[in-house]
Amino acid sequence: MTATTFRGRPVVLRGPRLRAGDPAPDCTVLADDFTPVRLLSAATGIRIISSVPSLDTDVCDQQTRRFHEEATRLTGVSVLTVSVDLPFAQRRWCATSGLDGVRTLSDHRELAFGQAYGVAVAELRVLARAVFVLGPDDVIRYAQYVGEIGEHPGYDEVLAAVSRI
Repeated sequence: MTATTFRGRPVVLRGPRLRAGDPAPDCTVLADDFTPVRLLSAATGIRIISSVPSLDTDVCDQQTRRFHEEATRLTGVSVLTVSVDLPFAQRRWCATSGLDGVRTLSDHRELAFGQAYGVAVAELRVLARAVFVLGPDDVIRYAQYVGEIGEHPGYDEVLAAVSRI
């Protein structure tokens, strides 16, 4: 398993390391109005689940924008961005982003997503940067755990995985 680092220092990720072919775990996260939402019911079809530490950082902001903009050019693809930011902070980010239809979900309350998807950073209580592509059958078709939390994911690899479904 590749180590995950934050600013060059190894961190511990809680939960399993998921791979293509694994069933996508379901869990409860929060919508921007604090309403509980089942992750697998939050969108249908092909889904890109983008895990970020905080929307208030440059890389997370850019990652969320890039996947959202790419998805608007694709048919039947939804993007869900999950972070531990509070729901009202996510709502504020969405309002100021200039993007329509960005879907954010908060894992603030229980870290249920982080623990189910193996991205809960034990030392920091944030989510590691990772991207999962789910098929309409709720099976993981692609999983990418970014080695250094402060770096961008491989956007082209994620989009190539989406195009294969």
